[in-house]
Amino acid sequence: MSKVLITDYTWPNIDAETAILKTAGIEPVVAPDSSVETLTRLAADVDAIMFCFAQVPASVLQNAPNCKVASRYGIGVDNLDIAACTELGIVVTNIPDYCIDEVADHVMAMALSFNRKIVKHSSMVKSSGWGSVSLTDTMHRLRDKTMGIAGMGRIGRAVADRARVFGMTVLAHDPFVDQSDAPEGVQMTSIDSMLKDSDFVTLHAPLIPKTTGMISADELRLMKNDAFLINAARGPLIDESALVEALSSGEIGGAGLDVLEDTAPSDDHPLYAFDNVIITPHTAFFSQASTIELEERTAREVVRVLNGEMPDVVINPEVLGKTRAGI
Repeated sequence: MSKVLITDYTWPNIDAETAILKTAGIEPVVAPDSSVETLTRLAADVDAIMFCFAQVPASVLQNAPNCKVASRYGIGVDNLDIAACTELGIVVTNIPDYCIDEVADHVMAMALSFNRKIVKHSSMVKSSGWGSVSLTDTMHRLRDKTMGIAGMGRIGRAVADRARVFGMTVLAHDPFVDQSDAPEGVQMTSIDSMLKDSDFVTLHAPLIPKTTGMISADELRLMKNDAFLINAARGPLIDESALVEALSSGEIGGAGLDVLEDTAPSDDHPLYAFDNVIITPHTAFFSQASTIELEERTAREVVRVLNGEMPDVVINPEVLGKTRAGI
């Protein structure tokens, strides 16, 4: 029987993927923790790896001589050494379109919660009573405001659709998308112009060396002093020390963060101290429907490759023709 190493997962159980794997004659091996040492030891005799947030460096892959496929539970693959996979003949797959609605909804929920002061006013009423809320906070009519979107991939486009339903003007920046390829009603522009002219800015770029710290002190200074910055993509897209400074000095109005630079931030993280910052623990992807879809599709990609078939998605196409799976 073939084996697949499941490095980590955040949902209640792995029943959905286990059913698919076992039907195909594949035994799941669940790591008790996601340390490199543990993963390296368990990878020694597996035929596949399914990974979520765990780091899978070259040292783990090099100790997996039978591994034919690394299948990501999710979209981003920045926690996997793709170059090592390609060198070793391991096919890398992901599920690039499983939680588009959930993340786009989450972004709009953060924008709406901040703009309408939902979290703040609910907390005040519960702690101090109905009459404790004074109408001194700034709230905008969204129909008159601008949403800036950095990244016009699937999620960025879904956010644009939702923002336009609210009557917002939508500006976007993506170095790979021309105006002719932009969705209807979206104006492509430079990132500087987008930051200067937007009331809400949401990030939907992949995490690569060029985008790491793409929002830092210089970019934050360009934003309106009442603008709201949203990140439901990858934490390191934002320079957190610069964000803390911008919030402290009133350079921007607030932030909505589903991700932070550290995937396991400390309980005294400085961003927790700001009332104008909404933080969720990387849950934008989640719904029961999206998670079941993610589990099943990730497992099916493993089954395809181990059967010598082409997966739906190949992240490293240069590996084709020299894969361990013979595809």
